[in-house]
Amino acid sequence: MSSTGTAGLEGFVAVRPRELGVRPEPTWDTAIVVGREVVAERYYRLVLRSPSITRRATAGQFVMITLPQNGSEQILLPRPMAIHRRHQTDGTFEVIFNIVGRGTEALATVQVGDQLLVTGPLGRGFEIPPGASDVLLIGRGIGVCAVMGVAEDAALAGVTVTAVLSASRRSALLGIEDCRELGARAITVSDEEGTSDISELKAVLQAEYRGKAPGAIMVCGSGRLTRMTAELGAEWAVSAQVSLEAHMACGLGYCHGCAAPIDTRPTEEGPLVCLDGPVFDAVLPRGDLTVSEQ
Repeated sequence: MSSTGTAGLEGFVAVRPRELGVRPEPTWDTAIVVGREVVAERYYRLVLRSPSITRRATAGQFVMITLPQNGSEQILLPRPMAIHRRHQTDGTFEVIFNIVGRGTEALATVQVGDQLLVTGPLGRGFEIPPGASDVLLIGRGIGVCAVMGVAEDAALAGVTVTAVLSASRRSALLGIEDCRELGARAITVSDEEGTSDISELKAVLQAEYRGKAPGAIMVCGSGRLTRMTAELGAEWAVSAQVSLEAHMACGLGYCHGCAAPIDTRPTEEGPLVCLDGPVFDAVLPRGDLTVSEQ
């Protein structure tokens, strides 16, 4: 899915207020693989045809993909994947992933024409606040994929988008072509170029929005960027939203295995990433004024 895990974010995440719209009901569909390519050095991009999922998916939602057999090994549990792009004209959506284990290794073997059992759309996605004229998107690595649906919705709604795209190397950046296609302005930073330092990036964004804050900030892909987003959201008094990743067995809330890093009473079960998220509010812990260097 995304790559913003929950570790280290205790106190920085809160359940979002009541949803603005009605969440679409998920369906199970046999999706046909109509596109496959390697992008940005090491990521795999799959284009899946499922008109029912594509039509109803909202920005920031995800799907659960049942994996093909990997040689003689049958992988039982599906894997969550963020919906990267939605193409309503042909009923397709995209997922992008890198190989991190047995499941994604098996998924990387699929070819055009193969069929995959997909469940979705799932979870609570990003929401552009009513009346917002512009939004700031921040993504690092595979986390760029989780926020790109916001740029799609913004383009249709006439909302201006600035997207910070971050990676370890410039050649590994995702989202540049998507931003160009969707009319979003891209700010690219990388460790290799020395431009991804959190304190420097924060200063760049503060200068960029001096005098007029964005209507909202959406982030995915890095704990440090999430904490910076919480700071900027508090400083600018705007909605700050983060998409989280967690290991999931079902994606539907049945297994209760994807707890969000939010404290609850000992007698109460906490929020789940698959149902209450994956998008949560990014907030500052009480008493913290700056946390970029933590």
